[in-house]
Amino acid sequence: MEERLQKYLARCGIGSRRKCEEYIAQGLVAVDGEVITELGYKIDSGKVTVTFRGREVKAEDQVLTTVMLNKPAGYVTTSHDQFGRPHVTQLVNLPGVRLYPVGRLDYQTTGLLLLTNDGDLTYRLTHPGHRVPKVYQALIAGEITSEEIRKLEKGVVLEDGFRTSPAEVRLVSMKSGNSKIEITIYEGKNHQVRRMAKAVGHPVLRLKRIQEGGLRLGTLKEGEYRVLSEKEIRDLKREAGGYVRNER
Repeated sequence: MEERLQKYLARCGIGSRRKCEEYIAQGLVAVDGEVITELGYKIDSGKVTVTFRGREVKAEDQVLTTVMLNKPAGYVTTSHDQFGRPHVTQLVNLPGVRLYPVGRLDYQTTGLLLLTNDGDLTYRLTHPGHRVPKVYQALIAGEITSEEIRKLEKGVVLEDGFRTSPAEVRLVSMKSGNSKIEITIYEGKNHQVRRMAKAVGHPVLRLKRIQEGGLRLGTLKEGEYRVLSEKEIRDLKREAGGYVRNER
């Protein structure tokens, strides 16, 4: 049966369908040795050889695995880095399993980060229409006011003119002239929490993601990870929308 090349790559765990489209457009994918850049290209996976960055990929060879990592500061959220900086995949030691980050946490942000080879899960969690909640703890400069919290909750205009969707914000504490807040957002704009805090005059000093969907970081230590259970993965997919087949 024929299917679109980007869908097949996602089934192989290369990334979300949207990310796989980018890889195709960049000329990183070949079918039977021929580089394909056409996004609508269809294949019969049983009759062709597909390679990504020169390595053959097969959907049937993938053992779908998802881990939750407590990302430390000083790591980039990629599977490799052109500047030689440490990257998050170096923290996960699962021989024979190649995982890719789901979304991003910036270089200095810590906390909950998912890595997976399940393209369907990646697609659901990163699709802008699925609105999976992400909860952060932020230490911000200065003492935030109730009015500024209300502004964050209603949505603020960022420096590029983008207005954020309503958020949930809770003041946790104030100490030494700074504020600790917990903020829940439903979008995934680049550096969004940092930009939102800056928009109300309180730059972020430290930022940590503690929850995605119903999945909480809990007591997992920085730099450590654990493999998610089948139930946790099914629950995440349900939260992100769409029917989930019970595989047992």
